[in-house]
Amino acid sequence: MFYHVKELQYNAKPDRPDPVYAKKLQEVLGGQFGEITVMMQYLFQGWNCRGEEKYRDMLLDIGTEEIAHVEMLATMIAQLLDHAPIEEQEQAAKNPVIGAVMGGMNPQHAIVSGLGATPTDSAGYPFNARYTIASGNLLADFRANLNAESQGRLQVVRLYEMTDDKGVRDMLSWLIARDTMHQNQWMAAIEELEQRQKPIVPSTFNQKYEKQEVSYSFMNYSLGEESSEGRWANGKSMDGQGEFKYVSEPKALGQKPALQPAPGYIHGTPPTNPKQ
Repeated sequence: MFYHVKELQYNAKPDRPDPVYAKKLQEVLGGQFGEITVMMQYLFQGWNCRGEEKYRDMLLDIGTEEIAHVEMLATMIAQLLDHAPIEEQEQAAKNPVIGAVMGGMNPQHAIVSGLGATPTDSAGYPFNARYTIASGNLLADFRANLNAESQGRLQVVRLYEMTDDKGVRDMLSWLIARDTMHQNQWMAAIEELEQRQKPIVPSTFNQKYEKQEVSYSFMNYSLGEESSEGRWANGKSMDGQGEFKYVSEPKALGQKPALQPAPGYIHGTPPTNPKQ
């Protein structure tokens, strides 16, 4: 059961309308690494969590918080569209350089949503449920969550730099701080799980069934050997199960493909030397 409190988690009050910035802010609402994505991702991971009450509760805690962030951003976008001087924004975007960078106001904010936020990114692409990850393997999922929070915080920081509106910056500073916590949270959960199991996902698969001779070989498949200096090419493997090996000239080990001609009913390219 969810219970809605009318007050926002934190203030979402811009100093002035700015329809162009409202369009930009859509990215961290409905984009690939936006708040709708992490909200759905964490909630489904929590709802699907089996037999791990501590992790289930944590996932539902943070997933519910992300609902609050969606509400904050939607409220901020709507207020940035208040009394939107559409003509002035369109005039500003007539400069080819400015237009290329900003693109003017999102016309759907006026035509479709009636000066409200939409579940889309800054280019107008609808939120896609395929952005979300809920695999049932907590270690795999938590690593995906860490990436989502890293990308999300990066985008919010960039948006912070794109405005001088104190009210907008105040709200973004809250979101940035929460993303700091959430990155730390996922790192802590990942560390805890890695201490309980092998760090390679899935840890339950017996490695004897993989080609172990290449399990820890870093293969040089591009010009130059600068990659040989990396931690990934020398010393003990990160899972502690092997030694990294650098292969400077990896060999092709498979067969040369030679496919049979397609049967006649496929109507493919006729063979050069058809059988008599």
